[in-house]
Amino acid sequence: MTPVKVPPKPGEPSPAGELTWTFESTSVGPMSVVVSVPAHTATQKFPVLVALHGRGEAFKGPARGARGWIDDYGLSGAIERLAQPPLVPDDYGGEVDVARLSSLNQRLKQAPYAGLIVVCPYTPDILAGRRAFSAAEPLAAFIVDQLLPRVFKETPALSEPEHVGIDGVSLGGRAALLVGFERPKSFGVVASLQAAIDQSEIPPLVARAGQARQANPELVLRLLTSDQDYFLREIQALSAAFTGAAIKHSFVQVRGDHSYEFNRGPGVFEMLTFHNWALRGEPTL
Repeated sequence: MTPVKVPPKPGEPSPAGELTWTFESTSVGPMSVVVSVPAHTATQKFPVLVALHGRGEAFKGPARGARGWIDDYGLSGAIERLAQPPLVPDDYGGEVDVARLSSLNQRLKQAPYAGLIVVCPYTPDILAGRRAFSAAEPLAAFIVDQLLPRVFKETPALSEPEHVGIDGVSLGGRAALLVGFERPKSFGVVASLQAAIDQSEIPPLVARAGQARQANPELVLRLLTSDQDYFLREIQALSAAFTGAAIKHSFVQVRGDHSYEFNRGPGVFEMLTFHNWALRGEPTL
């Protein structure tokens, strides 16, 4: 027998939970989305983070792929740990940058993790080669025109663009940059983790970032890579090109490789804490 879900009594907080949405028809085909919602009272509202997974999950199809951050990258466990700081080396696994971890814990003392609505759509593998930039247009249309309105309607979300961020890892980082630059007025923060980019794509990315900043001068941009990332040199070069074009952004290089272990350690904690602060207009690391 399926258990009956009992709604909270008036005045009681709603527990944290997941929503799973299926879209049979979108601009990029059938889509699945998993939404992580924090525990909340009737009056609480939270910033929104659209989190895009890597290429490995793109091959699993919409239903399984959309669960990449939840099932494969440890999102739920990371949220639980952030509610009970400090973080410890075991949370990161592998080699740990002790100084970075210490700085993160110090910042969490000053501004604790207060919760995000994390929206995890399936990220189709459509952003490779010459078609990459044009393929971002229909993905952006789904996220901005179809998905976010439902998030704002059905979850305790802050709907103003300055409280909405987009981020992702590897393929998802690439997608986050392309979608964010395509629709800059819909986001307050555009960021990426170990974005899968090629050297030849740096000039058009700089051009798009410049156009995005013109459309939304307050847009916050961040690039994160790691010392053993496959795309380290490309992301360093993109950051240098942004600086040369006077495109304000932050560049962060942490310790770690390009792997699931990174996603479950530094990746997920860096993403959640950064957006927790940036989407509330607070100082970040």
